[in-house]
Amino acid sequence: MHYLTAGESHGPQLTGILEGFPAGVKLDLDQINQQLAARQGGYGRGNRQKIEHDQIELVGGLRHQITLGSPLALVIKNIDHAHWSKIMDPISPATSENTLRRVERPRPGHADLAGGMKYGHKDLRNVLERSSARETAMRVAIGSICKQLLQQLGINLVGYVTQIGSVTTDTTKPLAVTEIEKQILQNDLRIIEQQRVKEVHDLIDQTKRAGDTLGGVIRVVVENLPAGLGSYTSWNTKLDAKLAAAAMGVNAIKGVSIGDGFAAAANLGSQVMDPIIWQSATGWSRSSDHLGGFEGGMTNGMPVIVNAAMKPIPTLYKALPSVNLLTHEVQKANVERSDTTAIVPASIVIESVIAITLAQEITATFDGSNLQRLQQQLTAYREELKNY
Repeated sequence: MHYLTAGESHGPQLTGILEGFPAGVKLDLDQINQQLAARQGGYGRGNRQKIEHDQIELVGGLRHQITLGSPLALVIKNIDHAHWSKIMDPISPATSENTLRRVERPRPGHADLAGGMKYGHKDLRNVLERSSARETAMRVAIGSICKQLLQQLGINLVGYVTQIGSVTTDTTKPLAVTEIEKQILQNDLRIIEQQRVKEVHDLIDQTKRAGDTLGGVIRVVVENLPAGLGSYTSWNTKLDAKLAAAAMGVNAIKGVSIGDGFAAAANLGSQVMDPIIWQSATGWSRSSDHLGGFEGGMTNGMPVIVNAAMKPIPTLYKALPSVNLLTHEVQKANVERSDTTAIVPASIVIESVIAITLAQEITATFDGSNLQRLQQQLTAYREELKNY
């Protein structure tokens, strides 16, 4: 299974192709649209989200709500394109009128300058339109489809926020996915600790007034994955590495860890390793989950825990110093419409790419051409592990 996205932030639409998805899966489009709406929400978002009301269109690979096994073709229209139709016209030649929104002052922390240098663009809008996090809307749609597949295989996951700026918003007590979902849906920050909401709101408001931005940390928890997904035999078959790469491929993510992650480096081995236990009713397990569900690049049957650190958004209304691309004069960086923090939508995006990667691994490990066959093989494999 693999996917491809195309489209620019202010272009006519985002387009996605998902190939290798099993036949026979009933898709709930409302569930996809709910995920798209969640990606647009969260405290600290900017005005772009008041314009866009993302809705998925499935234009290939689906018949009567059931997947066919052929490539799924997806479209999300950019409503804001109506205000950018001349500037982002793919057909008309460039004129003085439709290049008024040229970007010649690269923004520190963005892809602007490095992308312009690589591809030879003198108008950096050619870079920022594609490097924009707007593209992640399509990854959320594809991720929702993969999440629905995982749910039909008895696998559940959730992404939520554990830190915003300097404020840690996580509980030290491990929670089940259903309990995490219950807690984070009670606020607009996707955090577990309800008593920290006002503190974080105040921090975001203060940061916005200062023309600055905030980052944070996201956690994804996955339950009921069987042991043995991934492999120890080669570096590129390790599933934890694939998950880390998927999370790092999301805009603004600067660090990824599994389980205790970097904190494990400061502890003794006896505090980090998860003791093995066996019970006749359930089979093999661990009495703790410091390693985040992985040993040797393979799942070990415990909940998978992936953490992702997001840098503050580099588009600042209090612009940083830069240099004009054409004149080499020192000037303030270009300012584009942006958010004070996008940590809440980022938690939806990270959840989505983790779901995609897990669906890819499962359909590569078992026969992924048909849902019923996939379910049968996974059930048999679980029983084999239980009796090992």
